[in-house]
Amino acid sequence: MARIAGIDLPKNKRGVIGLTYIFGIGRSTSKMILKNCNVDENIKVQDWDDDQLSAIRNAINEIKTEGQLRSEIQLNIKRLMDIGCNRGIRHRAGLPLRGQRTKNNSRTRKGKRKTVANKKKATK
Repeated sequence: MARIAGIDLPKNKRGVIGLTYIFGIGRSTSKMILKNCNVDENIKVQDWDDDQLSAIRNAINEIKTEGQLRSEIQLNIKRLMDIGCNRGIRHRAGLPLRGQRTKNNSRTRKGKRKTVANKKKATK
């Protein structure tokens, strides 16, 4: 099993898919990395030899991934909240950021429904 950037890559998957298990690396980035390292993207992770694995490790070390990328994203969100811009306010309130409607949808951001009871009518 190959271990790159603190992540165990699945050995039975193709190389281009296996690299996407690392946070910050998608399909296009993994294709670019494998092309630069002269590794065929259809070869499975378990079939990489030590030279290919070290070349891929070196290429990934140049890219911001995993903990370093996560901390940068959190700092960006904190900056938005500190300056009080609209996106920062929406982050703080746990609402969607990019103009989506919130009356019916956005359950992922708002969480489980909270039922609000109606006011009782006064009796005469």
